[in-house]
Amino acid sequence: MPASSKTNDAKWRSEYPFSSHWMNLPDGQLHYVDEGSRSGETLLFVHGNPTWSFHWRRLITAMSPTRRCVAIDHLGCGLSDKPHVGYRLADRIRHLGRLVDELDLRHVTLVAQDWGGAIGLGAMLDRQERLDRVLLYNTGAWPPDSIPARINVCKTPLLGKLALQGGNLFSLTALRMTMARRKLDAIAEAGYLAPYNNWANRRAVYEFVADIPRTPDHPTWRTLKSIDERLPQLARLPIRLVWGMQDWCFTPACLERFQRYWPEAEAFRLEDVGHWVPEDAPEEALRLLAEFVGGATAVGDAAAHSTHVVREGV
Repeated sequence: MPASSKTNDAKWRSEYPFSSHWMNLPDGQLHYVDEGSRSGETLLFVHGNPTWSFHWRRLITAMSPTRRCVAIDHLGCGLSDKPHVGYRLADRIRHLGRLVDELDLRHVTLVAQDWGGAIGLGAMLDRQERLDRVLLYNTGAWPPDSIPARINVCKTPLLGKLALQGGNLFSLTALRMTMARRKLDAIAEAGYLAPYNNWANRRAVYEFVADIPRTPDHPTWRTLKSIDERLPQLARLPIRLVWGMQDWCFTPACLERFQRYWPEAEAFRLEDVGHWVPEDAPEEALRLLAEFVGGATAVGDAAAHSTHVVREGV
């Protein structure tokens, strides 16, 4: 587990009351949350960078009374071990696939954002017999047409490593730059930062950025290309796309590309919301998930009467 202070633990663990589970991998123990009923449907939550399963805490709390909720911490992230090993997208896909297989997850609804989209789709495209539905918050799953300048500069080998792994710049700026409607409170900030509290524990944060491919000869470009080519295979499934329209990274153009692959998908545009939809628009994020799969313990009046969602699609 990460070496976080007792003070930080006290702040965020009240919002993250879940039991810890572990899967052994050759490089260390992978942590995951597994809440709710073990029978019936499963919600599989897959996070991106620089987040961890804490990102899904509200959705897990609300949905676990009626659904099995499994949320991975990628190796090097969250409460998983922080091995001195570099990973690429293909490794992350393999790790998630092993978790799905070992837990024998069936009737899966994939819920993913950021890098979690490519990781989750990559794993479930190889296990389509286990997949029932897909709900994506801002993400992408293809080789990038371009890389935003503020991320591209973070890929500079020495400067990027010092800034992200040394100064924790990526995590610190994410607390602000992923939000448009509201600000994170101190508890949420502590929760996001707790696992990434020193140089060694921030290796994966930097390596996720370093793994963004610029050219077709990059191994992860080829992995993304393979996912991209297979996305139409999922068009037969119920798919819901929930997009923060103020996201400067996974922009509305990403939503439109998914819609080309999946023309029958439901699309919901949250006009004043940024990249971290479950944080910036927690009521809408929960309501649109609960409506999609059926059932939640507390969606809330604010969610039921939200005026911030513009729906497209079927």
